Amino acid sequence: MKKYGFGVDIGGTTIKMGFFETSGKLLDKWEIKTNTENGGKNILSDVAQSIDNKLAQEAISKSEVQGVGIGVPGPVTSDGVVNGCVNLGWGRMNVGEELAALTGLTVKVGNDANVAALGEMWQGGAKGSTDVIMVTLGTGVGGGIIVGGKIVAGSNGAGGEIGHITVNPDEIEACNCGQYGCLEQYASATGIVRMAKRQLAKTAENTSLSKFSELTAKDIFDEAKAGDEVAMDLVDELGQILGGALSNMACVVNPEVIVIGGGVSKAGQILIDTIQKHFIETSFHACRDTRFELASLGNDAGIYGCMNMILD
Repeated sequence: MKKYGFGVDIGGTTIKMGFFETSGKLLDKWEIKTNTENGGKNILSDVAQSIDNKLAQEAISKSEVQGVGIGVPGPVTSDGVVNGCVNLGWGRMNVGEELAALTGLTVKVGNDANVAALGEMWQGGAKGSTDVIMVTLGTGVGGGIIVGGKIVAGSNGAGGEIGHITVNPDEIEACNCGQYGCLEQYASATGIVRMAKRQLAKTAENTSLSKFSELTAKDIFDEAKAGDEVAMDLVDELGQILGGALSNMACVVNPEVIVIGGGVSKAGQILIDTIQKHFIETSFHACRDTRFELASLGNDAGIYGCMNMILD
């Protein structure tokens, strides 16, 4: 008999939901609004209602459902306790227990970046590998570490928070986390724009970047591909900082593959090549053959990873 499952990826504005066969085949996906009113107290009941609606629509009983995997934007302990999700309005709560009570189904919970890494390992850019580092370059820098096919969550659920590795102790602007010199301040979309604005204050007349009134990370990569020297230097600086941080991480977990995802990854091969060049320059010799791949599941990585969690 076929078994089914749900992958639920909760974001600050929308909740992505996927309905799967346990083979990994995605049968349907949809989104619902994330209702953050009243401290987000209706989010899980909205999810439960959407699951019930889908089962009714497909005429599938809950006995045929293996479970629900759910990814959330915050630290998650191994027993499903979420240690606060600021952009959802949640404090400390046991999301696994609460959603299980609402649905009558088995529930597993993970951090959103970690489950995206699982998704890429299972059906994406790292398919076939069980030792993986996933880096998500978006507004911030997220990460997920998988060793032996299992997420490294850590004692407080903060394993894989690679965006907050200190890469510049001399930084004078604070990161969103309150620390100074975090990887996120340089290697994210906002980070490379921040670096560019610092550079433009010195050399605006020597670069095509000065023509953009609202400079974006995409603009910087596009101009670098077109040969603008300042843009090329900025991409190289991002690659040097991120490649160096990843070479340090590789000494600890020795991944077979490092997957680069998130909006910045749309820059493509120029990004991979630059990170890999600096990774090789600074890495321990036994780690130098680590593969680099672009994430291939896009915004669906989270729902795939959530589904994968319930297969254990």
